[in-house]
Amino acid sequence: MTLWVDADACPVVIKEILFRASERTQLPLVLIANRPIHIPRSKLVSMVQVGAGMDVADNEIVRRLSPGDVVVTQDIPLAAEVIEKGGHALSPRGELFTPDNIRDRLSVRDFMEGLRASGVETGGPPALGLADRQNFANKLDALLTRLLREQASKPRP
Repeated sequence: MTLWVDADACPVVIKEILFRASERTQLPLVLIANRPIHIPRSKLVSMVQVGAGMDVADNEIVRRLSPGDVVVTQDIPLAAEVIEKGGHALSPRGELFTPDNIRDRLSVRDFMEGLRASGVETGGPPALGLADRQNFANKLDALLTRLLREQASKPRP
């Protein structure tokens, strides 16, 4: 299992939580971005810089993703592709995207995009607060614990 991060828009505090989680679980963590991102010295943490452009980083994540991998992203279409490929998608606010909720999230995203395109000011999400960081850390920990348990209980060929 690999942890992937859509790193261009991922808040620094969330990346720091991910760096610690990677070390604690000994899972590889790969940040994908179209600009250089500072990462700690670690055999588990790496950064891949992709070219500029719409969805270049997203496409690289989907290309490299294996079933069971975890992707941290706030990009709803990317989360949908991750789920379709058998991965797990978690937002930086701790929302776990699932086959049960992704269609609704895509519909809301498309609706809001339509409003913005017609000139309606919709504003952005509120700043990431302490409660959001704690929620993310808790949801990430619960997800990784569950996935690692499931992985350990599978019979080896």
